[in-house]
Amino acid sequence: MENLAWFGSILLAFCAVPEAYYSVKRGRNDNSYAFLLMWLFGEVFTLIYVLSKKDYPLVLNYTANLFFIGIILRYKVKPRLLESRRPYENL
Repeated sequence: MENLAWFGSILLAFCAVPEAYYSVKRGRNDNSYAFLLMWLFGEVFTLIYVLSKKDYPLVLNYTANLFFIGIILRYKVKPRLLESRRPYENL
């Protein structure tokens, strides 16, 4: 059963990777602030609880999610303006 817990925690920990990747690639994030802040605080509060229980698969999950939420929030708060290049500009 513990292997199942580790596997599930790893999957949940990295489910935010695609959103973080596309935030970096697009230079912005289109999710609402309400969603992102509720997700962030939910992860923080649950991580505090899980740390007290020393449930290491879940500690991995919530720590990784906080890292990826940080990336997503960075592009929400300060979007990167992508350069608009025309094909004939560098000729």
